[in-house]
Amino acid sequence: LYAMPFTQLAGASAAAKALAPTACTTIEEVGSTGVGALTLGFLALAVSSVVMVAKAYSADAERRKYYFCNAFICGVATFSYFAMLSGQGWTAIAGCRQFFYARYVDWFITTPLLILDLGLVAGQDFVTIAAVIGADMLMIVAGYMGAVSVVTTVKWFWFLFGLAMFLPVVYSLARTFRETVITRKDPEMIELYGKIAWLTIIMWSFYPIVWLFSEGFASFSVSFEVVAYTIMDIISKAVFSFMIVSAHDSLGSPSQAPAQSREYV
Repeated sequence: LYAMPFTQLAGASAAAKALAPTACTTIEEVGSTGVGALTLGFLALAVSSVVMVAKAYSADAERRKYYFCNAFICGVATFSYFAMLSGQGWTAIAGCRQFFYARYVDWFITTPLLILDLGLVAGQDFVTIAAVIGADMLMIVAGYMGAVSVVTTVKWFWFLFGLAMFLPVVYSLARTFRETVITRKDPEMIELYGKIAWLTIIMWSFYPIVWLFSEGFASFSVSFEVVAYTIMDIISKAVFSFMIVSAHDSLGSPSQAPAQSREYV
């Protein structure tokens, strides 16, 4: 009578062991090309961080919020790239492949700041900004969980969860925020938002593609993955930040105060 529970327990334990990753005798690690990309990413983001901090301290209060936001975006990314360049912030995942989880820590912090920056430029209300940031953070968590998943089916469910969170983020940046900035009737800010929003949407659309063939199918080499992510990080963070700096005069417009909550009847 009591044999069945123990038999089931033994079967469950055997199944768990079968799903657990085997010890790796050899790990596919980043090569010299990837290390070069990490070095370039670290230098580009470090310089951008210094420039943003300098601009923040020389700007008035209205412009300073943009520059400090940019400084933290580039600063956190700089720390992440230093960690990866120093051989930290990684582990081996299924398939004995080097996986840089430091990148996900970076994205979990910097992508919400990028959305905040876009929201400030658009003049969007903070409740909507917070909602978009929430979806974005769930997207990053889903991407991380998918990358470290051992069970293939679970991995692809996480990938789909991440895409499900990505869609409302893109919709908000392309339409909700854009509609708000148009109501400001400031041609320069409308033009600036259009540029940085589409830069963000286009760059962020490449991330799941790289994930698909790196952490997903493991078709790309670790070095190619690192190079691809580095290029996208530099453009979506450093270039993004300097595009905002280039609109220095427009950022001081008093019409850019945060939008007031709308009343619905």
